[in-house]
Amino acid sequence: MQEHVVIIGNGIAGITAARHIRRISDKKITVISSENKYFFSRTALMYVYMGHMKWENLEPYEPWFWEKNRIDLIEDHVEKIEPVSKSLFLAHGEKIHYDKLILATGSLPRKLGWEGQDLKGVQGLVTKQDLMLLEENTKNCRQAVIVGGGLIGVELAEMLHTRNIPVTMLIREKAFWANVLPQQDAEFISRHIASHGIDLRFQTELEYIKGDQRVQAVKTRDNQEIQTDLVGLTVGVQPNVSFLKDSGIETDQGILVDPYFKTNVDNVYAIGDCAQHKEPAEGRKPIEAVWYTARMMGETVAQTICGNEFKYQPGNWFNSAKFFEIEYQTYGQVAANPETNEQHFHWEHQNGKKSITIAYDLENGEFLGINTFGIRMRHEVFDKWLNEKRSVEFVLGHLRAANFDPEFYDRYEREIFKTFKQNLTTTL
Repeated sequence: MQEHVVIIGNGIAGITAARHIRRISDKKITVISSENKYFFSRTALMYVYMGHMKWENLEPYEPWFWEKNRIDLIEDHVEKIEPVSKSLFLAHGEKIHYDKLILATGSLPRKLGWEGQDLKGVQGLVTKQDLMLLEENTKNCRQAVIVGGGLIGVELAEMLHTRNIPVTMLIREKAFWANVLPQQDAEFISRHIASHGIDLRFQTELEYIKGDQRVQAVKTRDNQEIQTDLVGLTVGVQPNVSFLKDSGIETDQGILVDPYFKTNVDNVYAIGDCAQHKEPAEGRKPIEAVWYTARMMGETVAQTICGNEFKYQPGNWFNSAKFFEIEYQTYGQVAANPETNEQHFHWEHQNGKKSITIAYDLENGEFLGINTFGIRMRHEVFDKWLNEKRSVEFVLGHLRAANFDPEFYDRYEREIFKTFKQNLTTTL
């Protein structure tokens, strides 16, 4: 009898798993999602709101793709999992049997229990439904407040900015994203965001949200009251796992998994934003809500599901984002609060739109990682250098090999290297 693999969630993790299982096996595959029938590019949601793309542009596969590859799609919500009978119970009343189950349920906007957080006009920005709600909430919006200084927060600020909605951002740290970026990088990107008219309120925390059914204002812990028609809660995301209550599947913040993405229940696996590694790789976090790691998890679990047990090996950390028009890339580790042995070299162009921060070991000069803003780099080159444990001087001397824009490096090579030498002299 044909083995039935059911995947709950059709984001990048779940669909990557489905595609790779199909590529190497003839198993029956069913994907269940209550958000949208077809897989779409979640990272591009903002461009629909900004008018740069249409919704149908977000779906990378034509509708015929799923039938051709024999991947069944069900648009419904899983209300209960019964591992003993290997059964799923859907909101519309259907009961589905599985032989192997992959949980790829993603994440939800994080709420911290503020008074007024459930008023109309208060929302996060993660799902398709959040985007539809934002369209409704900004029809007559005169002022918006965003709580939190992360990537979702700056995306929301840019979206609202394109519709000429004034935005105030409440940021707990001394600079934007200072819990992730070194202070010089955080200050650099803060200046850039503020230059677009975004009102950044640093070291400011939300106390409560005021309103009568609908939001009217926010009150901060330092007693500021800001009138607003919209509150964007962007203090991070949390794994979508509440539906697993009483299932017997072990959870902490996320669904606990081993290096093969196995849960404590036989034949049940978890990948993507909802998965929490019991033994994370060195230098990595237990939960990593990042597109590329979700894709890698999908590829990895497909091998295990098909009998080729493959231990998850995420490799060197990397990520990318965009702050208005400035692209950000990071490779390796550049600590926001470096230990004594980690030294940072920071170079910034006078136009305020390009910068580099390189982290290296002060004792042996080993290159540890790099942050770039406004300068696009090649992932495979930095990945190779990190694996080879190259020196920081080697990296600076060969940046041309990693740069997508050789003309830029030709113009600023001497300046960058001179600044590094000066920086090195002052730290010795």
